[in-house]
Order: sequence, then C-alpha cells, then structure tokens
Amino acid sequence: MRKARVLFISSEIHPYLELTEQSKIARYLPQGIQERGKEIRTFMPRFGNINERRNQLHEVIRLSGMNLIIDDTDHPLIIKVASIQAARMQVYFIDNEEYFQRKSTLRDAEGKFFADNDDRAIFFGRGVLETVKKLGWSPDIIHCHGWMTALVPLFIKTSYKDDPMFHNSKVVYSLYNDGFGEPFNADFARKVQMEGLTAADVKEINDPHYASLSRLAMHWSDAVVKSSASLHDQVEEDFRKLSKPTLDYKSPEEYVEAYDTFYDEVVLEDSVLAD
Repeated sequence: MRKARVLFISSEIHPYLELTEQSKIARYLPQGIQERGKEIRTFMPRFGNINERRNQLHEVIRLSGMNLIIDDTDHPLIIKVASIQAARMQVYFIDNEEYFQRKSTLRDAEGKFFADNDDRAIFFGRGVLETVKKLGWSPDIIHCHGWMTALVPLFIKTSYKDDPMFHNSKVVYSLYNDGFGEPFNADFARKVQMEGLTAADVKEINDPHYASLSRLAMHWSDAVVKSSASLHDQVEEDFRKLSKPTLDYKSPEEYVEAYDTFYDEVVLEDSVLAD
C-alpha cells in the first residue's frame, strides 16, 4: 500500500502573497495533510508581485518549455519552484510572461479587474495538469481552492478523463468568499473548449460570471467544501442543493483534521492504493 496522494491547487498561498483566508488554508492544509501521512504536491500562479529573490524561486528547466494554446495563440509555460522550509514543503509556480509578469494579482493599480483573467484561469488550470503529467505523479485527490481553479474539475472529467495520470483522481472543490462583480468575456465558454470537451460541457458559463463559474466547478467536482463561513448568496444556494458529498465550514482550529477525514471517508473510501 502506498501513501495517498493529494494535489493542492490554489491562486493564493502565504507567504508568497498576503495573508488571506484562502492563502492561509492553502499554506497550512498541505502541511497538515502531509504530517498525517499523505503525499502532497502544491501549485499556484507566479504572480508578478511575488518576490523571486526573497522567496528563492528558481525555474525547473526539465518541466518548462511547453506551449499551451489559448484562443488560438501559443503561450509558453514556465515552471518555477520554491520551498517552505518550516513545512518541508515545495510549491510549484505556473508562470508566463504575458499572463503573470504584471506587478499585481487580479486587478491593476486602479482596482480594475484584468480583462484577461479568464484566459489566465484557463492557462493556470491546464498548466498545472500538464506539469503534473510531466512529473509522472498521479494524484488520488485534486483539491482546488478558489475561483481561479474552477476549470480544473471540468478538465479532469472531460479532456483528461482517459489520461492514465488522472483516470482515478477524485476532485474536491473549495468555495471561498472570493467573488468578483465583473463578468468574464462573452466568449469565455468558447475559449475553454479543447479536445474532449464540448459546448454542452460548459453550458453553465454561457453567461460567464462568478456564480456561474462556481456552479460549473461544483457540477464537475466529486465533492465540495465550504471553506468560508459566508459565501456569495447564489453560490451558497447552489452549494446547499448539491446531492454529492459536501463538507460545511470548519473553523481554523478544526479544518485540517476535518478535511483529512473527508478525504478518507468520502473521497477515498472505494479506492485501493496499490504499490
């Protein structure tokens, strides 16, 4: 029997970005799960306001060099890595000069939501999965945190469903109070489509906004976690209607143990972890 493997994907991880509810969970949950005997890998975007020198990021040449096509344009995929020594944990960073070199995360200096945040979410999600394939590391659980990871459940259950690396992976999606008021570009659903994925698969985002993107993620996930005490009203309503395994909000003192038990009892209950 090998250790269960958990892939964590988040748009925020402390200390690389400021301390928020999501960045704190994405920092301490992987550590706690690793200390409880599971094997982990952790990914986030390499936003331009992350100080590479201070955080000792370096490029992983063997993983970089691939191009991802987004809206008929090639975009080079660059992979960097850093270590959180206190947690004995590595963090992989998805980078691209066009999408992640600007000196902020999701909004410009005037607070305007970046017009290409939809493309950035597509690139980030696909970039993580392609990098995991290169690593040759097949996850039992893929735990996605926040809206920027919302396309990963869709990709896993459609375009990557027959890939041996992800064939048996279960996807858990964490909902946060991370809503945005601006709609995505009207052609978002078209840009998301790739081999193995149809227009019907992305019908939830024909009207692309925060609630519909969250609904898409919940639809394609195997299980859903409420990671913030309060959510966007429509997202909360959709969460309460789910007929799949869910986990309600847990306090900072209890979430690591609760999530670990959720993985074991709900997600891995029918799995056999062979050598």
